[in-house]
Amino acid sequence: MTHTVEKIGGTCMSRASELVETLYVGKRKPKEIYNRIFVVSAFGGITNMLLEHKKTGSPGVYARFASDDRGAGWQDSLHETAEKMCAIHGDILTHSADRERADAFVRDRLEGARACLMDLQRLGSYGHFRIAQQMQTVREMLSGLGEAHSAFVTALMLQRLNVNARFVDLSGWRDDTNPSLTERLEAAMADIDLDSELPIVTGYAQCSEGLMREYDRGYSEVVFAHLAALTGAREALIHKEFHLSSADPKIVGLENTVKIGRTSYDVADQLSNLGMEAIHPNAARILRHADVPLRVAHAFEPEDPGTLIGPVGGEAGRVEMVTGLEVHAFELHEPDMVGMKGYDACALAALTRHKLWIVSKHSNANTITHYLTGSLKAIKRVEAEVLSTYPDASVSARSLALVSVIGSDLAEMSVLRRGIEALEEAGITVEAAQQGLRRVEVQFLVPRDALAASIKALHGCFVAAPVKTKLAA
Repeated sequence: MTHTVEKIGGTCMSRASELVETLYVGKRKPKEIYNRIFVVSAFGGITNMLLEHKKTGSPGVYARFASDDRGAGWQDSLHETAEKMCAIHGDILTHSADRERADAFVRDRLEGARACLMDLQRLGSYGHFRIAQQMQTVREMLSGLGEAHSAFVTALMLQRLNVNARFVDLSGWRDDTNPSLTERLEAAMADIDLDSELPIVTGYAQCSEGLMREYDRGYSEVVFAHLAALTGAREALIHKEFHLSSADPKIVGLENTVKIGRTSYDVADQLSNLGMEAIHPNAARILRHADVPLRVAHAFEPEDPGTLIGPVGGEAGRVEMVTGLEVHAFELHEPDMVGMKGYDACALAALTRHKLWIVSKHSNANTITHYLTGSLKAIKRVEAEVLSTYPDASVSARSLALVSVIGSDLAEMSVLRRGIEALEEAGITVEAAQQGLRRVEVQFLVPRDALAASIKALHGCFVAAPVKTKLAA
């Protein structure tokens, strides 16, 4: 196949007018505009308003509906979301007729959602019905509204520019069938001529598998990956507002960062594990199995090839990224653990039950330490459960930071030794350090308040600043 499947994230979508000059049209000849499929996220901030804020947890429509019982707080949130949607496309669409169509689209979708939620609330007033059983369906329905809006508005914008864009709605709105994801994608793409049409596809797809149940907010990348694999795309691209580079430029300085350029799926998996949104691990798995190469590109630098992710990584002996995150070190110590089984299983079951993310772990003869992300409240509950099973154990939770040095092949670099030396030179205490046999990542545990300083010290040790050349006069 000659086509590509390309995903655009929410932050980039909010700059839709600029994307016309970089991604959608730009300097392309008319025929070069096509043979591409765009999978779009909701405009920036909209999914947070529909569900809850991804980082702060501030409640949106869904969270308010789930907690308001018979209150009307969720209706206020829904009204605010509708106003925000209309304000966004009001800035993007230049023709009054397009704005009116987009207003009508938002009105139809959100009023439909309001009616559904009111009916559910009414049913819940009878003791025989349990709204809790429908909450996952509510979450699915609400999440799809944002992607449907952005895809519809993008298609309108491009059609006004004489691009034969086609709105492809996978959200299942007013659809009484319940197909699998594959069936949904096949039906949507069946009559599209990629040589002459530019599909703008919703990043959410309603299907029998229930994407939110399994992937939650990572569903758009999973849809994108499935679509690329199903259609046999030449390449899958993720467009971001920044390059996939060697460190956070806010920490080390933009002038010191280096674009990765080429890396492996192994590295992408490590980044996902640390909360770096290069690509959802399930999406990476789908593309890897389908043998579709993945490229992460800068949405506003169309001439730059970005970073290619594939089975073959970057060059050996090169650190590709230094990153980190705040963690809790959950330590289970039991002298009687030696030679006994079950301690690890007990801790894992409790951590899973309370939905704590295990970033890394370490164990020896009588101690098991899990490095976690999640709330202290959940960790305290896990602690109580483990102690109820093993009352003689000692359980503690410490706040630390985990800093990771990542590369496709670090075998010959002595990263562990050099990293400890670099941190000590910077006056940073190394609480623990570990590396695996595959040599794609070395982890350093440091005091939480030393996270940024540790990233800066390790980046300075392992990543050379880009060479700046002077232009000839």
